[in-house]
Amino acid sequence: MKIKKYFYNAKDIMKILEVSLSQAYKVIRELNEELKQKGIRVQRGKVAIEYFNERYKIA
Repeated sequence: MKIKKYFYNAKDIMKILEVSLSQAYKVIRELNEELKQKGIRVQRGKVAIEYFNERYKIA
């Protein structure tokens, strides 16, 4: 049975956006800050796949 992945880490973001690792962490921090302002708990160093895809208009 395969476990479904719910979060992207910095390496995932780095590959998807074709940016450096430090830029990927910056993206994660920015997206997580948006989620915190909405009252949603976040996982440091990771971002919810659903929210990332929504913000970057990825199907």
